[in-house]
Amino acid sequence: MRLANATGVPRSASPPCFRGARGGSACDYPARHSREGRQGGGADTRRRAVVSPHKKKTGLARVRNALLYSLDGLAAAFRHEHAFRQEVLLAIVLVPLALLAPASGTGKALMVAAVLLVLVVELVNSAIEAVVDRVSPEHHELAKRAKDMGSAAVLLALANVPVAWLLVLFG
Repeated sequence: MRLANATGVPRSASPPCFRGARGGSACDYPARHSREGRQGGGADTRRRAVVSPHKKKTGLARVRNALLYSLDGLAAAFRHEHAFRQEVLLAIVLVPLALLAPASGTGKALMVAAVLLVLVVELVNSAIEAVVDRVSPEHHELAKRAKDMGSAAVLLALANVPVAWLLVLFG
């Protein structure tokens, strides 16, 4: 029995795989669709993990590579993003102040976390901007929306710093 979904495209009653918008199959069940798999001839029909061909390292080598890529990302942000440099300077000043503040350990942790959140959100915003600029240098409403949303996230993270600090220090 074939049913139609909300877009009117027919689909089978029990679809074994996801079909992409262009009709291509994104199925990772090759044994299910083989003759042996359908007849129950003992073929392994369990879902197989999709492994990226770019992830060749495992164990400590993978952790080491991840660390090096992360350091490269921090260096690139520091080198190319003026706002990130300003926020790092802010963190260099505020983190020691938070540690010296007359607050509990939890309060100090919240104060430091609020400052570090600004750096995290700025990194994500910079990554969004870089990808949008890489995809197309032309002006597009969706590109503007993505960049504006990233900027708004940074603004909210920055607004969170004084709120968290005031709540911790003055309760």
